[in-house]
Amino acid sequence: METKNAWKSYDAAALEELERIAADYIDFISENKTEREFAAAAIARAEEAGYTDLFQAYDEGRKLGPGDKVYAQTHGKAVIFAHLGTQPLVNGFNILGAHIDSPRLDLKQNPLFERNELLHLDTHYYGGIKHYQWVTIPLALHGVIAKKDGEMVYVNVGEDENDPVFCVTDLLIHLAKDQMQKKATEVVTGEDLDVLVGGRPVVVGEDDKKDDADKTEWDKLAEKEPVKAYALQLLAEKYGIEEADFLSAEIEVVPAGRARELGFDRSMILGYGHDDSSCAYPSLIAQLALDATPQRTAMTVLVDKEEIGSVGATGMASQFFENVVAVLMEMAGEGGNINLRRGLAASSMLSSDVSAGLDPTYASVFEPKNAAYMGHGLVFNKYTGSRGKSGSNDASAEYVARIRRIMDDAGVAYQTAELGKVDIGGGGTIAYLPAKYEMDVIDSGVSVLSMHAPWEVVSKADLYEAYKGYVAFLRDAGPSARVPR
Repeated sequence: METKNAWKSYDAAALEELERIAADYIDFISENKTEREFAAAAIARAEEAGYTDLFQAYDEGRKLGPGDKVYAQTHGKAVIFAHLGTQPLVNGFNILGAHIDSPRLDLKQNPLFERNELLHLDTHYYGGIKHYQWVTIPLALHGVIAKKDGEMVYVNVGEDENDPVFCVTDLLIHLAKDQMQKKATEVVTGEDLDVLVGGRPVVVGEDDKKDDADKTEWDKLAEKEPVKAYALQLLAEKYGIEEADFLSAEIEVVPAGRARELGFDRSMILGYGHDDSSCAYPSLIAQLALDATPQRTAMTVLVDKEEIGSVGATGMASQFFENVVAVLMEMAGEGGNINLRRGLAASSMLSSDVSAGLDPTYASVFEPKNAAYMGHGLVFNKYTGSRGKSGSNDASAEYVARIRRIMDDAGVAYQTAELGKVDIGGGGTIAYLPAKYEMDVIDSGVSVLSMHAPWEVVSKADLYEAYKGYVAFLRDAGPSARVPR
């Protein structure tokens, strides 16, 4: 069964809307490369659209009713938006769920070290990456430093055209005979992903030299590790931090620079973090596009930690989602454990995560009849997992049929796919976690080339169709097939 290229169906009005969304997406992902930045930007947009803080409203004793728009966040890294509908919440929610973390390098807690008069930052990679892809490219530092006095220092270096950038170095080809014989997993090891950040030593003049008894710790450092000392001096001047403050920091190393249009025809976007910003962004704007009060409450869930198993306080496996739904139902006058369980079981969800686009350069790992094609629209994966669907949420036939109807009625271009050949492919999403409540869940998203690389590729058409599909789902999805009608 063949699908059609969505580009062939667009009129002038559709192309104009497509380009508007693509341009905004490029700006959004260029300015928000980490989960903290994405969550903060999403909340700012939601507040402009009339959303208010759920827990603040709860503390004020407010009640919720149809048309109310609220959000909740946890630890600045996960956020949920809800637009209350006319139906009782016990009848369930229409939910979009995506993750806002992406593969990257994280600074270790004790990262600074000087070797041979060059200063590096020690890293631990986050998520599944090919180590060798991260060498020699311009890198930026994003994150926060929490000081003992409670002050939060926000770091963003490498994005402004006047900023310096950083990099992981590589071995020159002239000396790489042994390196070139290694397996790809060994060419660059995880411990070798050290980021080069400095090479200028502090200069101590003759008049400034002190006797040993009078030397401070910084004086001793300046003698032993002068490049590190100079960098710490700069950090103290710019951010007011000392080396020990890295112990309570979260600094992420990401590719420096903006996302860009790709191709002579500008039909694609090259950028960092398409997995999963290309699903989280259209989910967000679809949620905010619902001006009229929906029948069923529309909800968008943006979570952290998917790339490492959805664990922790900000991942989908945490109690954050369930806690927010419990508060919503309490404030809407439908509180209680039984109502909570009924409302969750009656819900329908799209687990919005990317799929691997068929790359003709590597076509041998795909099964063409069940592969995602760039430009052919929103991708639905009935199941993911690997090794016999292990770790998968396998959506029911009834739910897939309902999804087909919703998309067809809304004129959304869509396709179905698996993540590579049976014995080769595999992967996981957040889908299996909300499915534990008995709600209907299916994976859906945008196809990506070079997934998990520092720079990934998506089609503008697929981004646009994802937006259209998510709006249709929030508006028209009904109750779970598990609930009697």
